[in-house]
Amino acid sequence: MYLIGFPLLLIPFAIYNMIAFLFRAGFSDTLFSIQMLSKATLNVTTSDLLIILSIFLLFIEILKSTRVGTRSIVDHVLSFVLFIVMAGEFLIVPWAATSTFLLMLVICFVDVVGGFSVSIRTAQRDIDVGGLDQATRS
Repeated sequence: MYLIGFPLLLIPFAIYNMIAFLFRAGFSDTLFSIQMLSKATLNVTTSDLLIILSIFLLFIEILKSTRVGTRSIVDHVLSFVLFIVMAGEFLIVPWAATSTFLLMLVICFVDVVGGFSVSIRTAQRDIDVGGLDQATRS
């Protein structure tokens, strides 16, 4: 799988920075509207799409963390580095001080903590099964 070793949450982070720094566009701009069955109108903003993309990529990252190996460790370390960079940008850069960026930062934190937790849990299961196999051979 080619996605291992690359933190996918880097994609919404890059998109956010392109919108904020290059285009100087607002995140509350309505991109499109959806007419609901209740006759209400749902206005979908740039911020909404970035958060939806981030949550979808978080799901894929959690699935990736179930793998065991050196690529998985590299993936976790890169996710942690991405979290540190995002936290630094949130604290230092004025354009990153938005609720959208804060939610993306929280999603990145969940990726780091969840990834390490799932990996540790998977490694414990492998150790238990490995010990059980050796005990039955004796």
